[in-house]
Amino acid sequence: MIIYGVALLAICTLAGVIMGDMLGVLLGVKSNVGGVGIAMILLICARLWMHKHGGMTKDCEMGVGFWGAMYIPVVVAMAAQQNVVTALHGGPVAVLAAIGSVVLCGCTIALISRTHKGEPLPDEEPLIAPVGGR
Repeated sequence: MIIYGVALLAICTLAGVIMGDMLGVLLGVKSNVGGVGIAMILLICARLWMHKHGGMTKDCEMGVGFWGAMYIPVVVAMAAQQNVVTALHGGPVAVLAAIGSVVLCGCTIALISRTHKGEPLPDEEPLIAPVGGR
């Protein structure tokens, strides 16, 4: 049932591109704004909704999971390459904003990891009962 994963991915991609284009028009930008991210969020929401309402067989879930895993790195890499080329042609402000956001995120993660004094998470219950039963 991998074909269901392809169909769901295609629907989410098209919806994300359309919404990203509409958002670009609303903001007055002549490009897609966030279409890839919107598509990823739609894919996650659709998968969760189908799982909750019993629409996911095991084969369908494997297909959606496979194509979801393929979608994220390939499409995001393509979008990132396009954004880098556009940013380099856009001038130094775009490049400085990109570098600044990476440095800011890195510093924030370092700060959180050094100040977090939380307890470790408790052990999870096994999803499958042991052979002897409970």
